[in-house]
Amino acid sequence: MKYTQLGRTGLKVSRLVLGTMNFGPQTDEADSHAIMDAALDAGINYFDTANVYGWGENKGRTEEIIGNWFAKGGERRDKVVLATKVYGNMAADGDAWPNHDKLSALNIRRAVDASLKRLQTDYIDVYQFHHVDRRTPFEEIWQAIDVLVQQGKILYVGSSNFPGYKIAQANEIAAGRGGTIGLVSEQCLYNLAERRAEMEVIPAAQEYGLGVIPWSPLHGGLLGGVIKKEVEGGRRASGRAADSLANTAIRAQIQSYEDLLDKHGVEPGEAALAWLLTRPGVTGPIVGPRTAEQLDSALRAVELELSEDLLTGLDEIFPGPGPSPEAFAW
Repeated sequence: MKYTQLGRTGLKVSRLVLGTMNFGPQTDEADSHAIMDAALDAGINYFDTANVYGWGENKGRTEEIIGNWFAKGGERRDKVVLATKVYGNMAADGDAWPNHDKLSALNIRRAVDASLKRLQTDYIDVYQFHHVDRRTPFEEIWQAIDVLVQQGKILYVGSSNFPGYKIAQANEIAAGRGGTIGLVSEQCLYNLAERRAEMEVIPAAQEYGLGVIPWSPLHGGLLGGVIKKEVEGGRRASGRAADSLANTAIRAQIQSYEDLLDKHGVEPGEAALAWLLTRPGVTGPIVGPRTAEQLDSALRAVELELSEDLLTGLDEIFPGPGPSPEAFAW
């Protein structure tokens, strides 16, 4: 495994991030524990989750699965850089209650204590804002975070799904308060097929020293060899990937992508991850394996070197927006 610093911090994290969103809804607890053990054995030390994972009536279930794994001992907690998130309403669906969501000081205090209990730990390494809260001022948010840092409940703070201007606003207000390190990471939608983050989010993250953590690196499976799997009678596309393939232009684009990688003898899913590892500002993509086999495929991407010819071909199939502001200005 290869490691890098998380943004401008001294924290060393693996260049692959283990995403746990499938733990509970699609992968049972025993298999989830096996995947986490395998990830740790492979050197992955950065685990990502969120308080709402488990979804529906099972919100919080994923954190509980991770907590039970920590409770097995074996220095599991000490070896892991643990990241979770706050924003979503944790009340049962249809039973939402005021102040049980978003980023008010009240909900942050309530949510972090609940996550710590489910995770069976006394601190969270990276506490992430899952979404922008347009009603809560950053002065209030940072005051709440400062208290949690002083209490030793969290160490660092990150954002997720923030636009570039909110990254700037959050960190400028943090700097003005003094003693607050501000955001150190941004978790955003970014992959070969979805490169809009290059316009503002990634430049802002680089300017303020945030590590970029791309989520959905295979774009819902679209970049994982989906057409080849259909032809070979494997798992058919579903969700976002199926919707995208219904568009003939996108299907032709994905076919060109798979043909290019077949020519170079590279697996599509591994190439998509390896491409992200070449991008400026990227700490590491989140991989969310449902099975041990999917984890093995992701691990191979860390060692995969993409040739200049292949990188050029990928840019031709999936052209990015270009540098900002030139992409939309003169």
